[in-house]
Amino acid sequence: MENSSDPLAIGRVVGDVIGPFIRRLSIRVVYGSKVVNNGKEFKPSEVVNQPRVDIGGNELRNFYTLVMVDPDAPSPSNPNLREYLHWLVTDIPGSTAVNYGQEQTCYESPQPRAGIHRFVFVLFQQLGRQTVYAPGWRQNFSTRDFAELYNLGPPVAAVYFNCQREAGSGGRRMYP
Repeated sequence: MENSSDPLAIGRVVGDVIGPFIRRLSIRVVYGSKVVNNGKEFKPSEVVNQPRVDIGGNELRNFYTLVMVDPDAPSPSNPNLREYLHWLVTDIPGSTAVNYGQEQTCYESPQPRAGIHRFVFVLFQQLGRQTVYAPGWRQNFSTRDFAELYNLGPPVAAVYFNCQREAGSGGRRMYP
């Protein structure tokens, strides 16, 4: 993932949210019928409901944690709430969907007020079941510190999308 042509590096997800890592699993995030691809644009009305998230792997005995954050809260020009935690699910068995895990922090739909925000899904492998717990806050969450606290190691997968106010237009575009 250190490749400068990688969309996670181009979109500054690697750097702002996570460090370089080697993708070891697939992650598929779908809102309605729209699949999340790195840098794809979504409107707030398209991401109101929690997405379906499927993770790869072939080991049901391995468990994973999914973190969804906004590193651009409250605005990309002043991200003083970075990172804002939108969703946390733990104990997800490998090769299943997130709904088989334990929701620790309920899904909060993205509602950016200013600028184009990145919404990042990061998947970590847990050391065991029931070893990861919810933080007591959403704002100023740190994916790196969280992973270190629970000995999660580097991510095994990540993907992000861009979102801005429904009436928003123009602004920076992270990735086509």
